[in-house]
Amino acid sequence: MHIPPRVLTVAGSDSGGGAGIQADLKTMLALGTHGMSVLTAVTAQNSLGVQGAWELPAEAVRAQFRSVVDDIGVEAVKTGMLSSAELVETVAELLAGVPAPVVVDPVGVSKHGDPLLAASALDAVRGKLLPTATVATPNLDEVAQLTGVHVHDEAGMRRAADAVLEFGPRWVLIKGGHLPAGAGDSAVDLLTDGTEEHWLRAPRYDNRHTHGTGCTLASALAARLAKGDTVVRAAAAAKEYVTGALAAGFRLGAGIGPVDHGWQLRGER
Repeated sequence: MHIPPRVLTVAGSDSGGGAGIQADLKTMLALGTHGMSVLTAVTAQNSLGVQGAWELPAEAVRAQFRSVVDDIGVEAVKTGMLSSAELVETVAELLAGVPAPVVVDPVGVSKHGDPLLAASALDAVRGKLLPTATVATPNLDEVAQLTGVHVHDEAGMRRAADAVLEFGPRWVLIKGGHLPAGAGDSAVDLLTDGTEEHWLRAPRYDNRHTHGTGCTLASALAARLAKGDTVVRAAAAAKEYVTGALAAGFRLGAGIGPVDHGWQLRGER
């Protein structure tokens, strides 16, 4: 009997289905793994933005985590929205006891600019969560929030990576999708452990429906790690998957639509 690799996401819910837990589970299924979830918050969210967010108690997060890990087990974990210092500290403590690789997506704001992480939680992210990460996957806004480094070009991505690595993750994947269009015709990310570096490039697509890109990339990375890939191979495969999902993204609602997590199933690109 085939048992797929098991991947756990610890993140918030997106009621519109484009990001958060929903995007994570779709990505994990599309990449041939069994996705499981620890819900940290509920949001009222659609293509126009986040209309409300309600954090779950730390005891509920801890109970979900222990329920899954102690019975089913995990081969990779991905973290997303952890809105408060208490939740960050709770999850960091839980992750410290898990031998599986961990992908930390330090979610700070939504695609629409809505804050998803309290300012009071930043020290906990820096000092407790990031040290648990096999790979941290901040975008440029999150880099600025965590380190004060503002990136405007590829050279700045190196400075950003060095600053994030100071907090203890083994690898960092700096996502360059927010670079100004004049910075290049490709969407470039930088993967480095401080010793070796890998530039991951893909075409920029003229498609505004990009909701869920960060969650999708981090979940794809976790799924590939669960399947036994090295960090370098997993990051390259995750970049390929999210690029296809971006190219196939579609309009839902009146605002920014989601990336298409099922694009490979239809052979679209």
